Parts: sequence; structure tokens; C-alpha cells
Amino acid sequence: MNEQIQPATVRVFIALAPPDDAKRELARELGPAYHAHPRMRWNRIEDWHITLAFLGEVPTAVVPLLRPPLAELAAPRRPLTLALRGGGHFDERVLWSGIDGDLAELHLLAAEVRTVVKECGAVLPERRFRPHLTLARARRDTPSCAVEAAAGLAGFTGRSWRAERLHLVGSNIGRGPGPIHYRDIEAWRFGGRDPFVAAPSG
Repeated sequence: MNEQIQPATVRVFIALAPPDDAKRELARELGPAYHAHPRMRWNRIEDWHITLAFLGEVPTAVVPLLRPPLAELAAPRRPLTLALRGGGHFDERVLWSGIDGDLAELHLLAAEVRTVVKECGAVLPERRFRPHLTLARARRDTPSCAVEAAAGLAGFTGRSWRAERLHLVGSNIGRGPGPIHYRDIEAWRFGGRDPFVAAPSG
């Protein structure tokens, strides 16, 4: 029997995830942009997330170190009330939707998550936290697509929803020619100590 070889590294981040109905609401708003800019690299709706800390490629051994402190961090917290609102772009290429709601709590959560990550030995870039939901990336030969799509989202205000779980997410980026896919390594419910999702870390 062949044993599955565990990769030496894994690409991970820690995030919140909007519920399906909030994502569908935004997807409907994006309908004209999908039609007008089909060559943009659109993220899959099921992969939309609000990144709190992006670790990038880390040794696989770091993952089990993250689990206990992230569970402890989530356990006493109340869910956050958030909403998707408006849109913008980074460097005229990356299209995103903005976040509204319990922003002070969101910034505090991100700071505490980043502290946990650093205490577990992972290196994070010193970058200001800007809460957003990445939607697409424009190709280098058509950068105006992201700018135009962002303008189309300017008036969007989505319904409020509760972020109830903290997600440790892995991706397969750089592991093949296909599209990027994300999966929960584990997720913890705010206000509860039992993990909502558990999966092998390899």
C-alpha cells in the first residue's frame, strides 16, 4: 500500500467567511462586471473570504501549533456583525468589496490573530490591516477592468450577517496549473470550544 507523502510546506491563511446568501447578493450585483470583463481572473464565489492574517507558505509542522491558540482565541468571543459594502481596487488590478459593521472588533480580532501567528513562529509582513473581500484580478494587458468594475460597486450595500467562525484555510496555489482552490483545515465557532470543521493538515 502506498503511503501518502505529506508536503513539507502548506500555504495557509486565517479568515472569516460570509454566508452563502450574502455572497449571492454580491454576485448578483457583479453580474454586469462578469459580462463586461470576462477575461478578469474571477475568484470562485465559494472561496470568498475576509483574510485576517496571510501566512503564505509555511512548514507543515506550524499548522498543529496554530490550532490550540486559535481555538482559545475564538472561544470567548462573540460573533461579529458585518456587511459587504462598496468596492475598490489595489494598484488598478485587484478588485475588492469593502466591509462594514463591527469594524473595531474586526480590527481587534485581526491584531490578536496576528499575535498568535507570530508567537507560533510564522513570519508576517508588516502591513496595515485593510478589511476587504478580494473578487478578481485584472490581467496585465487590461488593468482598467478592475477600476471599471470597482466603480460599478460604488453604491452597493449588502445585508448584515454574523461572522460566527474563525477559519484556518489552506490553498493549493503553486501546486499545479489549475485554478486556486481553498479548503478549511479547521474552523472554530465563536463562543464555543469545539471545532466546527476538522480536516487533515496535509
